[in-house]
Amino acid sequence: MAASIYPDYPPDLTSEQSAYLLSNVKDWSILNGLAVRPSLSFVSKEVDPSRSLAVTAPVTLFPSLFPRRCFEEARAIQTAYNELYALIARDEEWLREIVEDHLLSISAYPSTVPTLITKSSLPSNPSIASISQGLASAHTAYAPSKSHPPLPLCIVFVVQDPENNAFDQHALASTLLADHNILTFRLPFSATLAHTSIPLDNPSRPLIYKPSHSPSTAYEVTTLYFRAGYAPTEYNSSESWNARLHLERSAAIKCPSILTHLAGSKKVQQILATPSSPHLERFLSSTSSAEYINRVRATFAAIYPLDDTAAGKHAIGIATDAGKASGYVLKPQREGGGNNIYGLKIPLFIKSLGEDSRKYRGHILMELIEPPALRNSVFRNGGVTSGEVIGELGVYGVCLWHYGEEAAGPKILENWEAGYLLRTKGRESEEGGVAAGFGAVDSVCLIGV
Repeated sequence: MAASIYPDYPPDLTSEQSAYLLSNVKDWSILNGLAVRPSLSFVSKEVDPSRSLAVTAPVTLFPSLFPRRCFEEARAIQTAYNELYALIARDEEWLREIVEDHLLSISAYPSTVPTLITKSSLPSNPSIASISQGLASAHTAYAPSKSHPPLPLCIVFVVQDPENNAFDQHALASTLLADHNILTFRLPFSATLAHTSIPLDNPSRPLIYKPSHSPSTAYEVTTLYFRAGYAPTEYNSSESWNARLHLERSAAIKCPSILTHLAGSKKVQQILATPSSPHLERFLSSTSSAEYINRVRATFAAIYPLDDTAAGKHAIGIATDAGKASGYVLKPQREGGGNNIYGLKIPLFIKSLGEDSRKYRGHILMELIEPPALRNSVFRNGGVTSGEVIGELGVYGVCLWHYGEEAAGPKILENWEAGYLLRTKGRESEEGGVAAGFGAVDSVCLIGV
């Protein structure tokens, strides 16, 4: 996709057109929950001591050009990933062997931004509605109450405190109430043990939640939606570990469970995507054709371990050679942006770890994905920056399953693609996390290339 094919996109605007567009984007973003709490570097604690202000999340002013064929293939293959991770989460022994000694984290950022403009080249993106439907499906699958006497049911969002990135979560909660008549509550991860309990005399292990604002009222939790508990820094005490174990032991459906959390780790990605790895067939060969498995594999970039295997030694050779490392990124088992080491910085980082190979075994080495650069404008912290940008497409999915007999695989109850997120950053930027302040929420303008 050469930029010269569309030299006049995005269009140059007059100052009046730019002001009009910017005003509408700001208002639409706040109206639709595309907002964040401002960082302390932008609005100081003295100005906003109660953390009550909100600003528009970083957003592009124009949808970015994206090949229709690639976009449609990404959406089509998404349900295969759902099934793959359900199968991986089932295989505890395999997971234990793969991710032992690693801490993992994942994140989400459901977006409603592409509904701002709807034309044939701008596909709809009902991610809030689709993800809400997925949570509602879990809620329905759990019912009825397992308590005696029965308690009213709810969904609990396990959140960070404070939480800058809360407004898309509120959009999900509002949709669950308006479209599905499901009550939701927000529970800071740090307050888990204070406000939830599992009755010792009930073998069904229902999770009981009592809101801090109404401690005499009890609800039974059908579904836990984790928007916290992903980063190692959140497990800084025995209480935090006990809180996660407490939730995992309950009957509530977890989104995700700890096993699914581990299945989504970068180490598992590396095991699946290392060239000539047999592990993808291990999980999909019984349910998918060789052609379909190859379609999944075609979405992988080459990823290598840093260990004593042949692939690991090959990767260490690259990571320690300034002449070869420029086309790679070194990733720890973290999410959220700001954690990766790029290009010529990799050999210096490896050298800083010394001779103890255990210090870098937790990292993976991945070939850099280099999409073509496009022009766009990004609105962030009240200002607009224009220039060359690159995008990263992610496709959401909903998958609900349960386990039957020990030897059987998971029974898939629901499995669908649930919208997308396009994160765009400046061409020279190494990170792309929106919540971390590196990228911007974007949408696609599909083209036939």
